[in-house]
Amino acid sequence: MKTRHLIYLLFFVCYTLTSCQAPKLGYFQDVQSGQTQQLQDANLVTIEPGDKLSILVSSKDPGLAYLFNLQIVSRYKTSQSDASLTTSQVASYTVGEDGCIDFPVMGRLYLKGKTRSEVASYIKSELSKRDLLKDAVVTVDFLDLYFSVMGEVNQPGRFLMDHDKTTLIDALSRAGDLTINGRRDNVLIMREIDGKQLAYRVDMTNLQSIYNSPVYYLKQGDMIYVEPNEKKARESTATGNAFMQPSLWISIASLLTTISVLIFK
Repeated sequence: MKTRHLIYLLFFVCYTLTSCQAPKLGYFQDVQSGQTQQLQDANLVTIEPGDKLSILVSSKDPGLAYLFNLQIVSRYKTSQSDASLTTSQVASYTVGEDGCIDFPVMGRLYLKGKTRSEVASYIKSELSKRDLLKDAVVTVDFLDLYFSVMGEVNQPGRFLMDHDKTTLIDALSRAGDLTINGRRDNVLIMREIDGKQLAYRVDMTNLQSIYNSPVYYLKQGDMIYVEPNEKKARESTATGNAFMQPSLWISIASLLTTISVLIFK
């Protein structure tokens, strides 16, 4: 009887210690050597209300192109006599709630939903169609696109989007990668669409899940949150991880063995 109880006790201790498996920390764990993956169509960033744009119109005739470039004037003092010089630069356009901007000479232009290249082609076409400028070269740039990364990453913060196809992988890389305590199988992305906040979850250990997600390509204003794993969450309490320590279970096993020996002696 004594031997049987000791065997049961040892089995319990071994099972407890071996059941505490390490979390999966690697990315793309389903990828096989030589595997190919079909990417979704590039989801380029499109213009939304509140975006700021830089639009520059160039031409062989700089004086004519000047009419279609919004100018701002800065004044600064050069002496105590209040003499001043002026300097000019191209200003930014802010897209209104109706999706339009006020463009010099041409008036209201509807840009919502267009990509940078589509805006450039549209303005160039309108200039030619209205016989305003036949040889226009239009350059469009975003000025304030950003995404945010929070939670269990090494460098949380707000980051500028420096190109039209920023991916979720790019974003996490910009944030210094996940910490060892970040959950890689349940990354949350919050996105605002037509005044509604939508939530998406992506398993970063599964390449299929990443590539097929509608948030693989980020949009302006996206918020990425990496939640802590169970071990990190338990650290919020004083004894949260105490029962996960092998030393505790060894002590308990030792105590139970002593008690068993005394009882069945």
